[in-house]
Amino acid sequence: MSPQTAGVLQLLALIGALAPAYRPLGDYMARVYSSERHYRPEKWIYKAIGANPSAEMRWPAYLRGVLAFSAVSVLFLYFLQRLQGSLPGSLGFASIDPDQAFNTAASFVANTNWQSYYGEQAMGHVVQTGGLAVQNFVSAAVGMAVAVALVRGFARSRTGELGNFWSDLVRGTVRILLPLSVIGAIVLVACGAIQNFAGIHEVGQFTGGTQQWNGGAVASQEAVKELGTNGGGYFNANSAHPFENPNPFSNLFEIFLILVIPFALTRTFGRMVGSIKQGYAILGTMVTIWLGFTALMMWTEFAHHGPAFEIAGGAMEGKETRFGIGGSSIFAVATTLTSTGAVNSFHSSFTGFGGGITMLGMQLGEIAPGGVGSGLYGMLVMAIIAVFIAGLMVGRTPEYLGKKIGTREIKFAACYILITPALVLAFTAAAMALPTPANSMTNSGAHGFSEILYAYTSGANNNGSAFAGLNADTQWFNTTIGIAMLLGRFLPMVFVLALAGSLAEQKPVPETAGTLRTEKPLFTGLLVGTILIITGLTYFPALALGPLAEGLAS
Repeated sequence: MSPQTAGVLQLLALIGALAPAYRPLGDYMARVYSSERHYRPEKWIYKAIGANPSAEMRWPAYLRGVLAFSAVSVLFLYFLQRLQGSLPGSLGFASIDPDQAFNTAASFVANTNWQSYYGEQAMGHVVQTGGLAVQNFVSAAVGMAVAVALVRGFARSRTGELGNFWSDLVRGTVRILLPLSVIGAIVLVACGAIQNFAGIHEVGQFTGGTQQWNGGAVASQEAVKELGTNGGGYFNANSAHPFENPNPFSNLFEIFLILVIPFALTRTFGRMVGSIKQGYAILGTMVTIWLGFTALMMWTEFAHHGPAFEIAGGAMEGKETRFGIGGSSIFAVATTLTSTGAVNSFHSSFTGFGGGITMLGMQLGEIAPGGVGSGLYGMLVMAIIAVFIAGLMVGRTPEYLGKKIGTREIKFAACYILITPALVLAFTAAAMALPTPANSMTNSGAHGFSEILYAYTSGANNNGSAFAGLNADTQWFNTTIGIAMLLGRFLPMVFVLALAGSLAEQKPVPETAGTLRTEKPLFTGLLVGTILIITGLTYFPALALGPLAEGLAS
């Protein structure tokens, strides 16, 4: 079997696994967020935090809940790292330096999981399981809660109430992420991923050299890392490490975990707004972009441009032989089109165009299918922009799901799509202009510029993957990427929730003969075009200096 055939078969197997999970999972999540029942363990949590889960919140109160919970989480994780050297289960590791502790706390709370450290050489069991793993659950649940709040904005009318943040947070964690993560961890353990609290031990005593490894609750953290589109690796090699990702089956299973909730949330959206077809339209947009990027990535990485590529069957540098080009390409697209950031290969070693595809996937806003929650609300914002453009072309006030898209709504949507490009391009320009940050580049020229552009693209878009080759463990990068991660996560949420509140206050607009049919394939095509045009106009100059220049020169 040729490597190309193997890659296509893996893609077909992945689609075959995602398709039957779409409907039941999407319907289940709709029931979770629409139920008025509170389970007993959930009541204990509400009592402990002093929250009333039945109290409806307007968007400012909902936002205050999001920001307050996230601020406390940052402080808790920061001080947990700073005190690591004094805690049991630290495996003898010292406390984390202030700039790196800030960067890591911001990273995991923002669902970015960017790491400027070697996990197996810096973090003990307490920080890994009591700090990082906990944030893998709750940061993902925060994203889903904000998405559900926006969906309620479309579904409700003549009220500014969007639900209860604390109820949405707890339900997303307890009823969705936790049970699915348990199942995922069991599958990964069966595949060979490790799950223990072993200390540091030496291996290879009889091979002429030794190497130190520490154990850990890896399988459980790996499951929620992918399921919650988090991405932080227990080990520095991330999902290329055999303890995290042992074989081709586990590799395909991890890609499934990355994609299943973001895709299924479109079904949840359709259920909650009362139109399954609307959910299918959003799903169609996500799938079109995902399949297009995957096909393009596989083509660039399988292309033969010399004897070395022909012998290897494609661009094998930086890729695990366990997964091959097909498995690595599918994983790379899945992780950069979502906010996951897990990697099973060295993105810096991809072809020039391949590296550009990973960057472009993040620059789209990670909406195909995007992160858990963030992908759905990002796509819905782009749908509002597409509806507005269609309205301009026909001279009609734009409407979406029975709500008028007026000046206020467009301002919120425009602010949303401008935030992350501003952060990415401003911080990249500053890093290239100042003398010290450029010293962290391993490569010069277009590839070196790509290293820095990728780092800020990954941070501001809450992805967390690294192009590699860049020494990001400096005060400059730890601080600026940390700021980019926090602003890139929470500023967009401000405008999403404000938009949700504005929509919820409106009364429904009756459908007429002139209403744009947003459940039709024509709208899906318009939405795909809108996304690609906006991203292209925003990032093309920067991409031309980096991956495009490198790809054309090779």
